Amino acid sequence: MSVLKPSMPLWFKIAVGAAILWTLTGVFAYYSDVTMSEETLATMPEVQRAMYETRPGWVVGAYAIAVFAALAGAILLAFRNKLATPLFAVSLIAVMVQMGFVLFGMGAIATLGVSAAIFPAIIVILGAAMLWLSMTGQKRGWVG
Repeated sequence: MSVLKPSMPLWFKIAVGAAILWTLTGVFAYYSDVTMSEETLATMPEVQRAMYETRPGWVVGAYAIAVFAALAGAILLAFRNKLATPLFAVSLIAVMVQMGFVLFGMGAIATLGVSAAIFPAIIVILGAAMLWLSMTGQKRGWVG
């Protein structure tokens, strides 16, 4: 005997669709980052190029985990699968590790100014929002 899940409200469906689009842009950004050509790299300001070239491999790995876990979470959320929640949690942790190291460990804020933290902060906030969305969906019975 199967139990029917309550219908998802429109706002939740729209938010899930937005999460999928947002995470796809993250995957594209990651792909663009790891496949950057020498010509593109040469157009970067010297300070940014030096940070790009000296970041540790584990930071790039954290970036990959962040974007691919978030994309998988968003897709699973669209299919009402409760595994979306732990994937969003992993993604959020990975993005905080990655951004935290770049901003503070590599000195991006000290080098580039406080404005360098604006977009990373938005990414962390949206990651937390996707985790909240998934948790809310589970709590209300729309996901699970």
